[in-house]
Amino acid sequence: QVQLVESGGGLVQAGGSLRLSCAASGFTFRIDRMGWYRQAPGKQRDLVAHIGSDGSTYYADSVKGRFTISRDNAENTVYLQMNSLKPEDTAVYYCVRLSLPVQWGQGTQVTVSS
Repeated sequence: QVQLVESGGGLVQAGGSLRLSCAASGFTFRIDRMGWYRQAPGKQRDLVAHIGSDGSTYYADSVKGRFTISRDNAENTVYLQMNSLKPEDTAVYYCVRLSLPVQWGQGTQVTVSS
């Protein structure tokens, strides 16, 4: 069955960096669009970035220039490099398979202290 397992979250000071990883299995990873969403306490889940099978990317305005999404099709893994982190980036980050059927990982907590 489809599995998406995130890792790399944690506590970091403002201005710091983290790299999230999402190990995928159970589907043909290389042909699917993959993405990251985040959900802060009391807020809706928002799209952060996504990447297509051709490497095309999209970023939310709030993270442009700070976050980079990438993928390694040989390792069935998608990454989110997060630099210049801000307290407002604090959220649970979810890996998502955006091709139908949409599938979600369990999430990983990112906390940015001021």
